[in-house]
Amino acid sequence: MLYVLMCEDKPDSQSLRLATRDAHLTYVGNNAESVRLAGPMLGDDGEQMVGSLFLIEADDADSVRAFHEADPYTRAGLWERVTLRPFRQVLPRT
Repeated sequence: MLYVLMCEDKPDSQSLRLATRDAHLTYVGNNAESVRLAGPMLGDDGEQMVGSLFLIEADDADSVRAFHEADPYTRAGLWERVTLRPFRQVLPRT
């Protein structure tokens, strides 16, 4: 099943995000078999990173929660709000 994981940064946390970014990118890259899509959400200026969005293929939501809990961004306390929802892909057709 697919899951959307949307993680919004705490205010004024850009320096924390940048300090832990390399570890986060390595972690996500090491989980590429289940991460179908990932990237930063941007602020209204289209430049500043304000969160992260993941599309994850997993057997259940608990597996996605485990992925999330081990993420260096999560461990560093970057997120203000996290939303996890099942997702049904319609387009592109698979």
